[in-house]
Amino acid sequence: MRAMRTRIAILASRGGSNLGAILAHLDALGAERHADVALVLSDREQAGALERARARAIAAAVIDPLDAAGLSARLEQAGVTLVVLAGYLKLIPAVVVRAFHGRMMNVHPALLPAFGGPGMYGQRIHRAVIDQGVRLTGVTVHFVDEQYDRGPIIAQWPVPVHEADTPDSLAARVLSVEHRILPRAVEAVAAGRISLGADGRVHGTLCPDDDDRAVILAPSPTTHT
Repeated sequence: MRAMRTRIAILASRGGSNLGAILAHLDALGAERHADVALVLSDREQAGALERARARAIAAAVIDPLDAAGLSARLEQAGVTLVVLAGYLKLIPAVVVRAFHGRMMNVHPALLPAFGGPGMYGQRIHRAVIDQGVRLTGVTVHFVDEQYDRGPIIAQWPVPVHEADTPDSLAARVLSVEHRILPRAVEAVAAGRISLGADGRVHGTLCPDDDDRAVILAPSPTTHT
């Protein structure tokens, strides 16, 4: 008999396209999946992620990003054991980060540590990439620590920057990669194939599906300094 599935909370500030990608990936895995999305939270009442969740009869609510006790209570009440930040733009309170050490993930639309940190999100990142003449950007999935975009890296996937790129065109190409790498990383962590060890290093690797020949760069073991 398969062990009980990991109950996931997704935090998102905007439309929730990464939430949609995670749900689609778990649906495709069917009974073989190791996780279920149990809760969706947002700091914005009009976030599309909340609508996506409600359409699937998934519990959804607006949170005060500064209310650590309230966030902790919602996660506990839902029986959540893995938290995924999928386009969530606020810093998670430190007490919550510590409570979910090794069980909280984030996706960032650049190759960290480049183009990360406070204020680096959305179009700001892609505009900065283009303005600095960078020819390779990408996507990073990492465990969350108490600083913006500084937790141990789970996986990275490169995306080329074309000479004719605008922030919009680059954002669209990067987002399509987010939709591929994040769901696989979530499933891998939920299944225990990837974990954050007591040594602060990421153990395990993220392997592509049999029908997906793209190489996922997974620096493992690794740690951020």
